[in-house]
Amino acid sequence: MRRKTRIPPSPLPQRDGVDPVRVRLPFEGAWATVREHLVQRLTGAGAGVVDGMFEAGLIVGADGTAVAPDAAYVPGMFVWFHRELPDEVPVPFPLRVVHRDEHIVVVDKPHFLATTPRGGHVAETALARLRRELGIPTLTAAHRLDRLTAGLVLFTVRPEERGTYQTLFRDRRVRKVYEAVAPYDPTLALPRTVRSRIVKERGTLTAREVEGEPNAVSRIELIEHRAALARYRLVPGTGQTHQLRVHMNALGVPILGDPLYPVVTDPVPAGDFRRPLQLLARELEFTDPVTGRAHVFRSGRTLTAWSGDPEWAGQ
Repeated sequence: MRRKTRIPPSPLPQRDGVDPVRVRLPFEGAWATVREHLVQRLTGAGAGVVDGMFEAGLIVGADGTAVAPDAAYVPGMFVWFHRELPDEVPVPFPLRVVHRDEHIVVVDKPHFLATTPRGGHVAETALARLRRELGIPTLTAAHRLDRLTAGLVLFTVRPEERGTYQTLFRDRRVRKVYEAVAPYDPTLALPRTVRSRIVKERGTLTAREVEGEPNAVSRIELIEHRAALARYRLVPGTGQTHQLRVHMNALGVPILGDPLYPVVTDPVPAGDFRRPLQLLARELEFTDPVTGRAHVFRSGRTLTAWSGDPEWAGQ
């Protein structure tokens, strides 16, 4: 059995609140140089981009020294570099801090802002923004909220405590309450608990319900209604991908602004923030595993379809 290798600290600082990329060279492989491996591994970048990074001294080893393009391949070696940040349209909505102490930061995230860097969303994410605005480079996310969903997200301040807070979510010891605006159906009997088996395959945009043992449980309640719309309270008992969206759609009341359910629609152009998904992570409740304090946090946001925004007229 191969001994577990200690990961050395990054020799590169964050850039715009974004961590450098760390690559560990595999123990098995036939590459003669570090360059050969990175050209093959970073297929999206292209050999020219990788060569340019080497020439500029942007790829460094654990001591912070630039790695030469002809440096011999050493199995298990770590290298670091910053990828070129993508062009991103700024999300023009505030990221509100609800709570901050020496252990955690809880924020009220707007729609359209990703929680953590992923794909084409890197510097314009809640994590990168908070690191820049609060000056806390060690900040990490304890869980994720979909980019299209607004509401409460918990971040941890100390890296050594991150796993402790993540365990809260893994073990379902955090009570989460969501709100949604969707069509009103007077024939739909509520409240009710929906149980089904949801699967989402890699490479597909949508999740789907299938036969089998339920792995997704949601409590659906009607808060109020007016005309053709209603405001719903959603309490997930599990955390499957798109669970609340799938269950609301299965009940015949898909959440307003959903680009995937009941049908996949054309991508919204970058910078079009007019019709956000009408789903909000309203409450987080848990006992702090480090301090023992009982926390109840509540989002102060209002879903625009319920606030009378003319963009939703006729819904």
